[in-house]
Amino acid sequence: MSEQLLQAEPVIDLETAFQESHIQEILDRLDADLVGLKSVKNKIKEMAALLLVDKVRHSVGLTAGVPTLHMTFLGNPGMGKTTVAMRMAEILYRLGYITRENVMLVTRDDLVGQGMGQTAPKTREVLNSAMGGVLLIDEAYTLFRPEHPGDFGLEAIEILMQVMENQRNDLVVILAGYKDQMERFFHSNPGMNSRIGLHIEFNDYSVNSLMIIAQSILKSQNYSFSIDAEKAFREYLLKRRVMPHFANARSVRNAIDRARLRQANRLLQMHGKTITKEDLMSIEASDILASRVFRDGVPDCETQDD
Repeated sequence: MSEQLLQAEPVIDLETAFQESHIQEILDRLDADLVGLKSVKNKIKEMAALLLVDKVRHSVGLTAGVPTLHMTFLGNPGMGKTTVAMRMAEILYRLGYITRENVMLVTRDDLVGQGMGQTAPKTREVLNSAMGGVLLIDEAYTLFRPEHPGDFGLEAIEILMQVMENQRNDLVVILAGYKDQMERFFHSNPGMNSRIGLHIEFNDYSVNSLMIIAQSILKSQNYSFSIDAEKAFREYLLKRRVMPHFANARSVRNAIDRARLRQANRLLQMHGKTITKEDLMSIEASDILASRVFRDGVPDCETQDD
């Protein structure tokens, strides 16, 4: 038997490699950070597994090229996309795919100039600042405005695509936005779509999940719903989530902030009555039912997201 056959195959302890990467700690924090979103969390776990195995393969001489790391986050506002991007950056950094555990959040205004010759330097400045980490472009579909011929956003897209292709080992780009608008964006820019390795869809929260988020926000601020207020807030969510500009967890937080304002005003009007610590903590049904959602059938702030 030849010496080559006598040589044992190297034993690969994938479990130890996983433990030493501390990826599970990041996944646990992601699970604690966000309510629900099971499919999103599963996608992140799958991506983390691929990156870990790819690293182990490389350590034993099995190279297949770095996986395409650019991603798209599809969904409405208030779904935790920034939080997911931060956890993804931690995983990429732990495994050595990026050199900085940093997420830079930008929008069209950060990339596109108002006049001729302004867009290229703005875009390149942003890309240079984000190098080594993750660049998260919110409402990325706004870079393409076909109804405005000659729009400078096209210049930003071209520069972005070049960097995503030629410097993909130096920068991870995440494009975020509403699902329908992003699909139209990719249909009109197939070169951009071909550079994306992972599409993650953030489906809207259910009312039950939104209630859990609300309870968590209240607890963190030392407030609580009365029994009737809890019922009223659930009814509020059923009405509000089908109205324009609903932003999931963000709208829940905004609604609670307004309920706190109403509670404070209600307490100040309790002339001649001593209030208790429980009074200071309790959100009552009247603090919820005063919303324009119940009174006029419209959001409290029509020009904002809630």
